[in-house]
Amino acid sequence: MVQGFQIIDAHCHVYPDKIAEKAADNTGVFYHVGHEMDGKVGTLAVHAKQCGIDHCVIQSVATTPAQVRSINEFIARTVAADPRHFTGLGTLHPDSNHQRGDVEHLVALGLHGVKLHPEIQRFALDEPRSLEIFALCEEFGLPLLLHTGDKRYDCSNPNRLIPVLERFPRLTVIGAHLGGWSIWEEAAHALQGIPNLWFDCSSTFAWLDPQIARDLILLLGTDRVLFGTDYPMWTPAKELATFLSLDFTQEQRLQILAENAKRVFRITVLAEGGEPA
Repeated sequence: MVQGFQIIDAHCHVYPDKIAEKAADNTGVFYHVGHEMDGKVGTLAVHAKQCGIDHCVIQSVATTPAQVRSINEFIARTVAADPRHFTGLGTLHPDSNHQRGDVEHLVALGLHGVKLHPEIQRFALDEPRSLEIFALCEEFGLPLLLHTGDKRYDCSNPNRLIPVLERFPRLTVIGAHLGGWSIWEEAAHALQGIPNLWFDCSSTFAWLDPQIARDLILLLGTDRVLFGTDYPMWTPAKELATFLSLDFTQEQRLQILAENAKRVFRITVLAEGGEPA
């Protein structure tokens, strides 16, 4: 807790220790940047505690259908070992022949939503093989955290996302990176005011001028934006310090740092004594 705020990091990638650095390397190569942390659960736990982050939403992305269940089981085990500090999201893959079974499995594991990355998983949001996933997430009430935006591709930009939001109005979607990585301003103007769309601010501060980031968050609505660091790409302490340097009211900070994530992902953060904080 920092400055009296409970803090939830709503966007963290974690991996088993033996593959963590390689997985982080691969993501860094995809985006032509390095990574500041190693992707291990233990490293996240230590650094989150040091900088005052109370709870983390953890996830990983399946690059093949065969990885889906093993990744989801890893995330569920990690949460089970420390439920006070972690909430888990599952992954799915558009090429799986067992989508309903995969969804039922992640729900049985107690995971609180689904993370997809269209560019890395190589699918467009509005193509036919994606639609079964969205229908199932809507049916099961699973919020869907999407990587959104990339000027290099046409997978998750607003022209792909808006038709999905219109077709599945009861589906809760969180557009990572303020709804449009590398096309932030274009995306924010296209996506503002859509009822079933939320956002997180992960992987924005490394590229955007802080004043522009603040203006885009205000445009999208502080009641619609979640704080996230995109660990292991960036150091949690640095991302949190940058956010806290932005000129928001106390109420706006409360929304972004914790309350919005609690609502979207149904999180109850416990204080050290065991009572809800």
